[in-house]
Amino acid sequence: MVTRFRFQEDLTFGINQKLVSSLSFRKTKQPLKKAALLLFFTLYSFLSAFSQDSCSLRISLLTCAPGAELYSTFGHTAIRVQDQASGMDEVYNYGTFEFDDDFYSKFVMGKLLYALSVQSFPEFLYQYQMESRSVIEQELSFTCAQKEKLLAALRNNALPQNRFYRYDFLFDNCTTRAGDMVDSTSGANVVFKNQLPAKPLTFRNHIDVYLNKAHQDWSQLGIDLLLGAKMDRAATNHEAMFLPDNLMVAFDSATADNRPLVAKKQTILAMPLVASESLLITPVVAFSILLIIYGALTFTKKRSAQTLLGVLDFVLFFVLGLVGVLLVFMWTGTDHALCANNYNLLWALPTNLVAAFFVHKNLPWVRRYFGIVFWITVLLLLTWFFLPQRMNNGFLPLVLTIALRSWMLSKRNTNADKRI
Repeated sequence: MVTRFRFQEDLTFGINQKLVSSLSFRKTKQPLKKAALLLFFTLYSFLSAFSQDSCSLRISLLTCAPGAELYSTFGHTAIRVQDQASGMDEVYNYGTFEFDDDFYSKFVMGKLLYALSVQSFPEFLYQYQMESRSVIEQELSFTCAQKEKLLAALRNNALPQNRFYRYDFLFDNCTTRAGDMVDSTSGANVVFKNQLPAKPLTFRNHIDVYLNKAHQDWSQLGIDLLLGAKMDRAATNHEAMFLPDNLMVAFDSATADNRPLVAKKQTILAMPLVASESLLITPVVAFSILLIIYGALTFTKKRSAQTLLGVLDFVLFFVLGLVGVLLVFMWTGTDHALCANNYNLLWALPTNLVAAFFVHKNLPWVRRYFGIVFWITVLLLLTWFFLPQRMNNGFLPLVLTIALRSWMLSKRNTNADKRI
């Protein structure tokens, strides 16, 4: 196709030269003939230029709005390919996975493979219509040759032996894959302008924008519990494009071979936003109630209250120990790199899993153990806002509860076997 265009360009240049020579050197005195030749020259040049720029391929980036479920909170990205000559209209989607028998074990271990799937555009759009999620399309301004190279790369990537990849929430997901394909496979020199604020956001800050907007307080608490300090590094301009909206904004101002990367932008599916209401019982409220209950029982001298408190102490430290074991396992026993360096282990000590069975024992080593727990907790509270990892403030009432109970357990009367 490129060769044919060059042949037409050379042919046009030759004809143009002959016409110019005819008009310049023959110096005809017939105005009508001269006008006809000029008209023919103009029309031929226009048609030739049109044939060089026209292309039946149309490739665009699709950005899908966030949904109501946690897995769709951050939106989605895909690539649409149309061929007007053949009527093809399909979507290349990097956000699919196979639900097989060992799905859950692979998911927990961080070994779940995502895949590139190809589906028809109407089928893709219907899915988002059912979920009431808008879709924005950005048509790319690539030349025909560049579009063909991008399409060839997509088709090669969709082959059975190439379609699977190890998903990474920050660095290798459905959005980064789509962005990298556009950036690196077409042959165009794509340049992205800086979209970051004066003070760059951390990865955790970036996802907080979506979680706060969707009122996902408990989901945010769970994410902040499991994901460690690696989330608190400032994201570079390119790294920030791991989120669909960020990639879309970056495309708006990007250039390809010194021309705008986006030739046309339009909303192809406008859907009303799914209303998300904030829950009345937020983590701060729930753990504050827990702190009040433990505080009231701690300073109540009735025997029944102290008996109940002994049971609650066992539950508290046993659950804390379980959480600590989970955090260590996610850090050391899985491929989830973002779970490493987790400072939540300072309050969720795995050793509490064993200590919980001795909270009712007034033994010297038990008192010493909870004294150590108390001082670790105090140091954590003093450095809460200065740690390398941004801690979720929803845990603050819980940490205060740990400080209260560990202090009381470390100061039990050494002469009496009292349950405090």
